[in-house]
Amino acid sequence: MRVCWLVGKEKCSQRVKLPHLEAVVIGRGPETGITDRKCSRQQVQLKADCNKGYVTVKQIGVNPTSVDLVNVGKDEEVKMKPGQVLHIVNKLYPFTVQFAEESGKTVTEAEETIETDKVPCEDSCENDDEELVPRKTMKMEVVDTQGSSEHPKRSTSCVSSREGTSSKKEHLGHWSQGLKSSMQDPKMQVYKDEKTVVIKDKYPKARYHWLILPWDPISSLKSVTRDHLELLEHMHAVGQKMIEQCPARESLEFRLGYHAIPSMSQLHLHVISQDFDSPALKTKKHWNSFTTDYFLNSQDVIEMIRSNGKVTVKDNVSELLTLPLRCHRCKQQLSTIPQLKEHLRKHWPK
Repeated sequence: MRVCWLVGKEKCSQRVKLPHLEAVVIGRGPETGITDRKCSRQQVQLKADCNKGYVTVKQIGVNPTSVDLVNVGKDEEVKMKPGQVLHIVNKLYPFTVQFAEESGKTVTEAEETIETDKVPCEDSCENDDEELVPRKTMKMEVVDTQGSSEHPKRSTSCVSSREGTSSKKEHLGHWSQGLKSSMQDPKMQVYKDEKTVVIKDKYPKARYHWLILPWDPISSLKSVTRDHLELLEHMHAVGQKMIEQCPARESLEFRLGYHAIPSMSQLHLHVISQDFDSPALKTKKHWNSFTTDYFLNSQDVIEMIRSNGKVTVKDNVSELLTLPLRCHRCKQQLSTIPQLKEHLRKHWPK
């Protein structure tokens, strides 16, 4: 019989059994080892469906509970699967879930990865401050600038053997680590130089949607300091180059920016056309992540780093993902994604 376990990422010995379809309420207390008074004793309710392989997470406490750094919302529910990370309160106290037979043997490959990754518990990509050996300057080469739905051509330019590597072993099995695999795949690369690589978004939200990633292992904007200012400016310049070489540049508008709380590990700059004509744009979260202040303009990020030495994200920024659907051009409110997409056709270039 399958059972589900809630497993602490910081204290791997911290395990809470989640019986099939039974509501389990956890929070501050000996069961989780949490003593933080900002965490309610009844902070979150968990209900595991061992047959379908997911856990329903419901926030009960006042302070935010999050899954993969996206706040759940008080009295709201989300589904959590193996590999995702539950932070009990205020982006702290991370836990994962794993499904296993009563004997303790895991039953899926993803869960086996969690088992083997228990020691050490820390994410292997967290340390972004290691010093890297400088690479030689290389000629930049654009390989393919067609839209994200096409297969890019293989790049023929050579890149340093240190591309994308770090002194720590990285676990690439979890979906949030997918960019680290894609940036190393020549079939995904459309451009690369000594500092960055450009890939097409696997699930583009517009006709043209590229991601610009640094070779250096930088997990997110939280890790960026003034030392990275030149890199951010270079990434922006590469984005401008991609737009300049786009065949539809005369008829489409583009934006360059970062998500305030990205779902994927490894810093990446979005370059996205503003038509939003894509079958991969399916949900309100997709839409609002690119059309509200959740999407931080590249130049604004550069200015924050230049002025403050860090990127500041507003509190409760995740709530922007739940705003009503509203056209980014005329601000008309629409009820559903299909209605929004039909409306957007009015704004496409003739």
